[in-house]
Amino acid sequence: MSEPLRLPSIVVVGRPNVGKSTLFNAILGKRRSIVGDEPGITRDRISGIAEYRGRRFELIDTGGIIPDDDEMIPAEIFKQARVAFENAGHIIYVIDGRTEITGVDRELARLLHTLSKPVALAVNKIDDVKVENLAAEFWSLGFDYLFPISAEHRIGIDDMLDHATAGMPLAAEPEEEAAKPLRIRVSIIGRPNVGKSTLLNALCGEERAIVTPIAGTTRDAVDEAVMHDGAEYVFIDTAGIRRKGKTKLMAEKLSVLMARRHLEESDVVLMVIDATEGVVAIDANIAGYAHEAGRAIVIVLNKWDAVESKDKRAFVQKVRDELRYLDYAPIAFISAKTGAGVSQLFGLIRRGYQEASKRISTSDLNKFFQSLETDLELKVRYLTQTGVRPPVFVLFKDSTKAMHFSHERYVANQLRERFGFAGTPLVIKSKSKNAKRSPGPRSAGAGRKKKLLPAAPKTES
Repeated sequence: MSEPLRLPSIVVVGRPNVGKSTLFNAILGKRRSIVGDEPGITRDRISGIAEYRGRRFELIDTGGIIPDDDEMIPAEIFKQARVAFENAGHIIYVIDGRTEITGVDRELARLLHTLSKPVALAVNKIDDVKVENLAAEFWSLGFDYLFPISAEHRIGIDDMLDHATAGMPLAAEPEEEAAKPLRIRVSIIGRPNVGKSTLLNALCGEERAIVTPIAGTTRDAVDEAVMHDGAEYVFIDTAGIRRKGKTKLMAEKLSVLMARRHLEESDVVLMVIDATEGVVAIDANIAGYAHEAGRAIVIVLNKWDAVESKDKRAFVQKVRDELRYLDYAPIAFISAKTGAGVSQLFGLIRRGYQEASKRISTSDLNKFFQSLETDLELKVRYLTQTGVRPPVFVLFKDSTKAMHFSHERYVANQLRERFGFAGTPLVIKSKSKNAKRSPGPRSAGAGRKKKLLPAAPKTES
């Protein structure tokens, strides 16, 4: 049984475009939420683990709230915020200190007063002593604690956090940290509207991400930590990646960039494909991002319950034909909507992580290499593994002649047959044992692009 991990939480809330995401990023110390001039960029509730003066807590950035707005996305934003409020240890209500108090500000304040939760009023954009007196009028909203701040310039944030984190437990000592469970970061990627957010909700067992029929609802990456069979899985629901020509709004362009950045930071990727439509061109492009990043991959065929023909063997062959370079990736048939097949993903993710983390000793590799019946044109002195996630192997040879791609592919396939490495790409490099260093800062061959090599298809579950 999987269940979300819980730390003390601080929830950042406010109407659209008052600086919530800027404050969120400032507290985390990194760019986690997308920030821009377009109101309503943040839609889902975005979370990150923050630490302040020895106290660790979950920081949650909610979408801009407009109470009683009946439109679909604003209503879903409000719904997500209510879930965050229920679990909040403290709420930071952000308001724009350079504008007059609006009706939405007062309505949101009234709502927060009904929650019986501690609230700190952060009057943002007060970045000059001359305008600090502007914060005084906001006492009329009825909160006991008011902090003039500038999220952009990190003014006043420490005083606010001293107050908000008071009473939270100190973080674990180093020896306690050593006992942490296995932690795997998993990115959920795919084109818009293939069911990524629905899958995140199914994996977490709760409505963690906004789900609507509107393509592109998710803009920021939404993540959630879940414990399952003694391991911690941090799932990241990224924005749907479109072709460059289809991405016009600034928020959507930033979403794609952030999605690719989170992909680089993940250990395993769930590549979600709409089974009712099959593999389309953009699916192949998106999967290529994960492949080139060297991430372990699971191909997830979602909406399988809606497919008329249930011939899995034929469907697998179609997928393999379209995504030949992902022959190493296992395929899972699921329905995120009904939950069918979702539980198998935990095992596939864990196996992919373990295979990508596998190390083979140099002695075992050379015994393996000597046993190969190969007609390689180049004399290879020895083979060694130099990295994991993805596994990286280096062939040291006598000749300076480059090894042909087919030879590298052959070595990769033989490595898989002997040692496994299911679900992960392999990087094969070749170096000349006697190569001289070239002038300049890089050694000979340092600029050669790594090659990620697939293998024969594996039996599907």
